[in-house]
Amino acid sequence: MKIKKGDKVQITTGKDAGKSGKIIDINLQTRRVIIDGLNLYKKHVKPRRQDEKGEIIDIPRPMDVSNVALVCATCKKPARAGYQVEGKKKIRVCRKCKATL
Repeated sequence: MKIKKGDKVQITTGKDAGKSGKIIDINLQTRRVIIDGLNLYKKHVKPRRQDEKGEIIDIPRPMDVSNVALVCATCKKPARAGYQVEGKKKIRVCRKCKATL
């Protein structure tokens, strides 16, 4: 997977298509990512004590990696990531502007 935790991505499909955010968690086994503040769903929470009230909270749900595109920091557009080998290191580069990611 060419996307890492902390990368800025843009959602390409779904109800939040076109919005961008930061990745807060990645599950490598299921190839799903959780994006901060996007793909939110409502969850009804019961009160735990008598003096507490029940509430409705927004939680971010995981979405498939194929539904997000990595946003390049220099050209500010969603782009595919490639690799460039320098010595023994592999560096991620933008396929559009060839800048390092």
